[in-house]
Amino acid sequence: MSRNGRLATVLGLFVVAVGLVVAAVAAFLTPGIPGGVVNFTSGSAGQPVSLVVQTVPSIGVGFGDHPTWVSYLVKTPSGKWVHSTTWQLPANTVVNMTILQYDSGSPLRNQQWGQVTGTLGNTMSLNGTATSAYNSNTGDGVGHTFTVPALGLDIPLVGIGGGSTNACSQAPCGTNFDHNTITFSFKTPGPGNYPWQCFVPCGLGYLFGNGGPMSTQGYMGGFLKVVA
Repeated sequence: MSRNGRLATVLGLFVVAVGLVVAAVAAFLTPGIPGGVVNFTSGSAGQPVSLVVQTVPSIGVGFGDHPTWVSYLVKTPSGKWVHSTTWQLPANTVVNMTILQYDSGSPLRNQQWGQVTGTLGNTMSLNGTATSAYNSNTGDGVGHTFTVPALGLDIPLVGIGGGSTNACSQAPCGTNFDHNTITFSFKTPGPGNYPWQCFVPCGLGYLFGNGGPMSTQGYMGGFLKVVA
């Protein structure tokens, strides 16, 4: 093969490689994959929105290609649990959120994530008790966080006890299994796509716990799709 031919081949392979990288990044950043966008904007204008999600230690069979991965699920307005982490919400509206936390916990690497911020009153309710912070070095630790950096919103999701004998093994989990119920309210901003994520490295088997579900949209991160 001539020098020019070799150069053309190398350039062609480089273009293909760049295209694959761009496609992978675009796939990660594009809201609604997997599970589509769950719409919570059909209520009366100006009225609070109810948003219920759960965190599970294993998504299980029937919810995608990674049945052993930790994940979030959301309850649709019709009451069905679906595997989606992109939720459409009305702008400038109070959201009353409930998170059912079924996973175990551990001490946080950064105690800042144990602070409740960005909610109305900067508090959350943990099993009926109001709190503004959780010390993950005591008790059952923190399993995950629900964090929306652009909104300054951070909620530590306290883990269930390590000695639990009634833990849920795969989603969707019913309230008959051991869990913590975390409730709080926040107000959506103006229209836009606001990424949210977990700041507890929980990708077991991956470097520093930050791979797998931590770096795949639809598991430990997603978008608040806020519309007018």
